[in-house]
Amino acid sequence: MSESKAFISGCKGLSLTSDERDFFAGERPWGFILFGRNIGEEQQISDLVAALRDSIGNPNAPVLIDQEGGRVQRIRPPLVQQYPNGAAIGEIYRRDAKLGLRAAWLMGRLHAFDLMRFGITVDCLPVLDVPVPGSHDVIGNRAYGHDPETVTAIGRAMGEGLKAGGMLPVMKHMPGHGRTFVDSHHNLPVVSATFDELAASDFLPFVAMKDEVMAMSAHMVFTTIDPDNPATTSAKVVREIIRGHIGFDGLLMSDDVSMNALAGDMTTRARNIIAAGLDLVLHCHGIMEEMKAVADVVPVLAGESLRRARAAEAAFRAPDGASEVDLRAEFNALFATV
Repeated sequence: MSESKAFISGCKGLSLTSDERDFFAGERPWGFILFGRNIGEEQQISDLVAALRDSIGNPNAPVLIDQEGGRVQRIRPPLVQQYPNGAAIGEIYRRDAKLGLRAAWLMGRLHAFDLMRFGITVDCLPVLDVPVPGSHDVIGNRAYGHDPETVTAIGRAMGEGLKAGGMLPVMKHMPGHGRTFVDSHHNLPVVSATFDELAASDFLPFVAMKDEVMAMSAHMVFTTIDPDNPATTSAKVVREIIRGHIGFDGLLMSDDVSMNALAGDMTTRARNIIAAGLDLVLHCHGIMEEMKAVADVVPVLAGESLRRARAAEAAFRAPDGASEVDLRAEFNALFATV
């Protein structure tokens, strides 16, 4: 079996087109990601996930999704229940830390019950960003709290719940997206906080969870570290902050390469992401011309990136055998009076 290339790809609709199947077979992305446009009904989701894996001849290829709860929940009722946002978990934690951590673990575990039945194996959780007063709501109530201790505690519990269910988490958005005052989907956030300010807050949840196997980068400029490049395309941020100060040696993927916070055409963006030292380019929109542009410039996974990818693949474990009925009842009871 030929090696995977250093990208994760989306697809356009509810099923693969022949062009998509041929493209994936030829270019062999390391994994795939699903969005709301890919979600129809139960059997369709399972069939699409199976078709994605079949296209590259890898029955264990990672399939990712953003299933947080609140407004970032790609699979919704009636297929799965609507989950609360991160801030709601944080509110329980603020009142009773033990209950809050239990709620976070349960939500991660229930996401795993929901997603694993479709064959989805990676959830882009936890959100480890620490918002500051007045920051843009692109993070907003997705955050678990406004201090690094709360964010770390809840984020860790959420990740442990996912792993107990046989899935893997992706920490986001490294090294911290909480200080943004614009939406990075549309504009480039610029943060002027000093290194000491960032190290005392934004970086702390990632330092605490540095041993997780996957993380997603932040499309934002930290002017006191690299004034010219957002973290996603900054070799200095990757080397000195993510790999250095934070100490993360796991698989580092970009946030969506299509987001307008990044400059240049798709080829330039993908090339700059790899040059900065990230392991994988994440392309989400399923636009064939863009997918080809990314695939044309990313390398075959090799060296340290291949080692990190293999470590992520080896980190999956069997679900814990817990009762979904019991855990769901416990979780819903926590929110019955909220």
